[in-house]
This record gives sequence, structure tokens and C-alpha cells, in this order.
Amino acid sequence: MNTRTTATGATPGLRFTIETDVAGDLAHDAQRADALVTVRGEPVAGRTADVPLAEVLVMDCSLSMADAGKIGAARQAVCAAVDALPDHTYFGVVAGTHVARNVFPPPPEHGLAVAGPATRQAAKRRISALWAEGGTAIGRWLTHTADLLESAPSQAVRHASLYTDGRNEHETPEQLERALAGCADRFVCDARGLGDDWSYTELLHITQTLHGSARAVDASSLTDDLTTLVRQAQRLVVPRVYLGLRLDSRFRLASVRQIRPVEAELTGHQQRDGGLLHIPLGSWGAAHRQYRLSLRFAAPSLPVGEELRAAHIELLAETSTGERARCADARAMVVRRHTTRDPLPARPEELTRAENAHELGLAMRGCANAHGRGDLLEAHQELRHALALAHDLDDSARVRLLESVAIRDDHGEVLLRPDVTRGEMQRVGLESTYRAAAPTGPGEPVDALPPPRPDSREDAERGTGAGAS
Repeated sequence: MNTRTTATGATPGLRFTIETDVAGDLAHDAQRADALVTVRGEPVAGRTADVPLAEVLVMDCSLSMADAGKIGAARQAVCAAVDALPDHTYFGVVAGTHVARNVFPPPPEHGLAVAGPATRQAAKRRISALWAEGGTAIGRWLTHTADLLESAPSQAVRHASLYTDGRNEHETPEQLERALAGCADRFVCDARGLGDDWSYTELLHITQTLHGSARAVDASSLTDDLTTLVRQAQRLVVPRVYLGLRLDSRFRLASVRQIRPVEAELTGHQQRDGGLLHIPLGSWGAAHRQYRLSLRFAAPSLPVGEELRAAHIELLAETSTGERARCADARAMVVRRHTTRDPLPARPEELTRAENAHELGLAMRGCANAHGRGDLLEAHQELRHALALAHDLDDSARVRLLESVAIRDDHGEVLLRPDVTRGEMQRVGLESTYRAAAPTGPGEPVDALPPPRPDSREDAERGTGAGAS
């Protein structure tokens, strides 16, 4: 009884489609039911969404940025990002050290400026005068960014682009956690690690909580990367979208995780609205994203042989008044518990691939973490496991990335290169969350996030994932 159903709906700027693939045939003693939820947002022909954009550029200006010309490259990159802002964009620039301060608009002004020739030129003058000093407290940068973005119109898409070259050494993990909790569902943040000395687990925790992407960059590519982020943000037209779940009383939410185009654990972000659970999905433009939903239940509570509607699954978008309105029809997650004698059909192939891709990500992060601890034996084992999974999935991007940090000994056994750098392993950790693009049909929208560059166990056990990183 594996089932696939599809529903459509629209917002002023996007037409949404939900497709569910349910592993509905449950073994007699099963305690978990799984489904894939695929959401597509496509432009609506003849309609344009007049949604303002608010963008904050967050610059790491800590003392370590003085090394290797990084602060000069950063000034150039952020100036280029300012130039990429369209007229009428609400924007601000924040300098982050052990505190956060406004670069533009300058004090005593509060809030955001409106992009135009004069404000862009004034912002670039202020950016060009920045120097490196102080420490790193990313939670304070994010809190300050959230406060700035509050001055944007209520219907605006709120986005931040952040880079850092270091670890969050001037606040505690608990302080960062509190800051992220205060920023969640308020804006989308993409983050970049510059150089080798940042922490991939910190960046992943930030971007998974704030529905963004995390990448490794060097000083020479920072300009292209930041301007690309700003241009991608301009394609976002629905400020907030939510997955709505209404569960049968016998079922509980075990987990919900975004698995494509980038993996993010969303379970801890659930919001309750009466009998409905809302799972924030961030801001949307034309994109294709996929989620894995798992429900728990006590096996004896389900009658044998009876089809049950375990959950209603719907999609909601925030309107200009702040209300959440359904933007696609509800789908049913239907399951049936079998007897001990019933042969079970195979699970949906795409669900199996998703589980294997998740295991690949765990192995890649396990390799990076073991290398960071100096446990080379475990790092070698995780690398071999990751390479085998990547080959099985025909994931050529991951194969190339993993081969780039590997050698083979005289017996043909795969090992980490003895000269592999910290930066290379940080990148392995970050890229573990990206998944190869799904096959697309004619006219299907391009994902808002780029696919992994070609050169490029549970999460809690690896120390990553939103709520665990």
C-alpha cells in the first residue's frame, strides 16, 4: 500500500505542489511510519509578487581577519554585494567582533536604509574604512541582525548573508543557542566559512536553524559568493512557509527533516496551533525541496488490516496580515498494519535512497569529526563507509570530494591522506548535508540553493543537526 498523492495551491507569487510518498504497509510489530513529502514552488504565469526584500550583510571584522589579506578581500566582497542590491531593497551592514555594531546605516540612525545610488555609495565608503579587531561572538551578530530586520515592512522577505573566518570563541554555546532560538523563523541566514579556522558544526547549526546554506570559501572567491547569495535572495517571494501536520491521536511526531537540496533537522522547531503542528520551512522562491516525515506509535494501538489516516499534511504560507493560510490542499498519510503472515511490499525506492543519502551524510560528518579528534582509525573507517555509499548512490560529486582527501595503501585500502588539511575536512563536513539534485521534468524550477560543487547513527551521535550542532 505504498501510496503517492499530489495536491496544488497558490500564493500571489508561487504555485505550490505537495507530493507524498508513503510507506504505508506496516509490519505487525512496527512502531514507526515514514513518508517523503516533496514540495515544489513554481512561478505563477501572469502574476508577479511585489514582495520587498530586506538584506543584512554581516561582516566578520575580528582580529584574525587581518591575516593573509582577508579583511581587504572582505571589504571588496561586501562592497560588491551592496552593488548587487536592487533599488528599493531595505539593507544594512553589520560589523561583527565580540560585539555587533552598525556599519550602515551609521549611528545614531536605527533600522535599515533603502538601496539607491546615494545609499549604496555611502555604504561602500563606510565598509572601505573597516579594519580587523576584537573577537568573535556570532550569536550577538545574529541577534543584532534580527533587531535590524524588524524595521522592514511586515510583508518583506528577510535575509542575512554572513561570513566568518573563526570559531565562536567569545560566547558560550548556551549563549549562541539562546540567540538562535530568538532568531528562529524571523529571517533566513546563509553563512560562509572563510579560510580554515572556523567550525563546520557551528555554521551548520546556524544555517539549519535559520533555513540557509553553509559553504566553505576562500578569499579569492568571496566576492562571487556573496554577490550570488544576494541575487539568490532576490528570488524569494514568500516570506514564510510552514508544513502543517494534523496527527491521529495514536501517532506522535518522531522527526521531520529536510533532505533536499540541503539536509536540516526541523523536529525541534515545531510550533503548535491547536491540534495542528506547524513546521517552519523558511522563505521560498521557485524551488523544489523534499522532507522526510516519521511518526511513532504503539503497535497494539492499530487494528490489523485496517487503513488508517495517520496524518493530514498541508502547506501554509504567511499572508501580508501575518495570518497563515493554506496554499496547497491537504494530503493524507494512510497506513495499514499487517498480520504476522502478510508479506510486505518493498518500501518506495525514493524513500530508501533518502535513507541511504542520510547515512552517507552521517559517515562524512563522522569522518570529519574523527579527524578533528585525532582518531585516524575511525576517520579511515568512516571514509571507506562514505565512499561505498556514495558509489552505491551514484553520487559523483561526493565521490570526487571524498576521493580528493583519500589515498590507497599498498593493499588497496582507502585511507585519509596524511597531509589532509583542517580546511579540507571542514568542507567534507559541510558538504555532507547537500544532496544530489533529483531528476526534474520539463519546466520544473531550479532549486534556490546551488548543487554541490563537483570538486567538492543519528545526527545527535555525530554532534550535528539543528538543535544538536
